[in-house]
Amino acid sequence: MKRFAAGVLVVVVGGAAPAAAGGPPSARTFDGAGSGERPDARRTVTSARAVVAPRYTSASRIAAGAVLRTFETSGSAGKVRGVLVEVNLRARRVNLGLLHPPSVAARRTVSAMAASGRAVAGVNGDFFDITTTGASNGPEIDGGRPLKAAVPDGQRFGPQPPPSATTEDVIGVGADRRAYITRLHLTGSVRSGGVKVALRGLNQYALPVGGAGAFTSAWGAASRRRAVCGTDSDRGGPCSSDTAEVAVRGGRVVTVKTSVGGGAIPKGTTVLVGRDGAARSLRKLRPGARVSVGYRLSGPHKLRFAVGGFPILRDGEPSDGLVPGGAAPRTAAGVSRDGRRVYLVVVDGRSEDSGGLTLGELSALLARTGADDAVNLDGGGSSALVARAPGARGTTVRNHPSDGSERAVANGIGVFTR
Repeated sequence: MKRFAAGVLVVVVGGAAPAAAGGPPSARTFDGAGSGERPDARRTVTSARAVVAPRYTSASRIAAGAVLRTFETSGSAGKVRGVLVEVNLRARRVNLGLLHPPSVAARRTVSAMAASGRAVAGVNGDFFDITTTGASNGPEIDGGRPLKAAVPDGQRFGPQPPPSATTEDVIGVGADRRAYITRLHLTGSVRSGGVKVALRGLNQYALPVGGAGAFTSAWGAASRRRAVCGTDSDRGGPCSSDTAEVAVRGGRVVTVKTSVGGGAIPKGTTVLVGRDGAARSLRKLRPGARVSVGYRLSGPHKLRFAVGGFPILRDGEPSDGLVPGGAAPRTAAGVSRDGRRVYLVVVDGRSEDSGGLTLGELSALLARTGADDAVNLDGGGSSALVARAPGARGTTVRNHPSDGSERAVANGIGVFTR
C-alpha cells in the first residue's frame, strides 16, 4: 500500500499537548477467548493455496459506492459460505466509520449499533474483554476524536497474532478518504507544579504495570478497577495494591483517592488512574492545584476513523509468522493497494453448510477478493455482517452467526451514506 504524510490526533485538558514518550511493552500471552477459536478446534496447518477463489452467488447495490455480495469457497474444513461488502471510497457519498455502543465499556449487537448510527451496512470489529468491561483491545477513533487507546500486548483477548503485530494495529480511513492498515500509539502526560506523570492509557480495560491512564465520560459507568489488574505478560495476574485515582475538572485537581472506583464520569471531568509507581506520583497532587492533562494518538496518517485488528495480509502476502489456528467463523477487513477500496468480509463456520476458515485461509481469501493489506477482526460467535436492502428502513443480518443469533460486541465498522 502507498504511504502518505504523517498526522496526529491531540486532546488537551487544561494545558498543552505532551511530547512523545516510549513505545509499548512487548511481553505477550494469548488464548482463544473472544477470538472465534475453541480449545477443541482442529489445528490443521494448510497451505493458503487450499482456498478456492470465491464464486460470487449474488450481488446487490446497498448504496452508491457500496455493493453486497454473497460467495462460496472452500478450505481445509470443506465448503465455506460468506458475505462481503465492497466499498469504493472514490464515491463521494459513501464512507466508513466506527460503530460503537453509547460508551467504550459496553457491548451492543452490530444490528443495534448500525441502527443507532444510521449505517447502511456493517461488520463486527475488534476483540474485546469478554469477561468484565466489554471494552475492546485496541484504539478507537470516531469522527477524528480518539475514544480509547490500546491495552498492553500481554493483556489482549483473542488468538495468537503474527510476531510483528501489536494491540496498536488498526484499520482506518484518513481525511484523504484513503483506507490504511497502520498503528496508533498513545503519548501523554499529567503536569502540575513539579509533578509530571506519563500517560500510558486512555479509556482502556488494562494499564501497564507502573503506569497511569486517563478515563473520560466516554468510558461509561463500568468499574475502572480492572485497569490495575493483570501484568504486562499475564492478563490473569494479580491486581496492584498500590493505586491512586485523581479527578480533574476545569484544569484543577478535584479529588485524590487511594482506591479506584466506578460510576459514570461527568462530561468535562477526567479521572486519572495509576498503579504502583504512577500511583505514588499521582498522590503527590493536591485538591485545588492547577493541572494540565494532555494526550494524543499518533501515527503515520491523520485518521478520521479507526478500529483495532491484527494484520494477516501485507502487500498481497500472508503476514510472516501467521498462526493458522483451527477453521472457524471469521471477520476481516481488507484494503486495496491504492487505499480506495475496502472489503468487509464474514465467513460462516461450525455448520454443515459452512466449515469456516483458518487465519491463513482467511488471508488468502482477502487477497483473492482484491485486498493488498488486511486485518483479522473478532470471529466465532461475534462474526456478523448486516446490510440494508434497497428501499428498506433498517439493516438485517446477512450471515448465519454460529451462536444462532447476534452476539453483543464492543464495536464495528459501519458503512454510511449522505
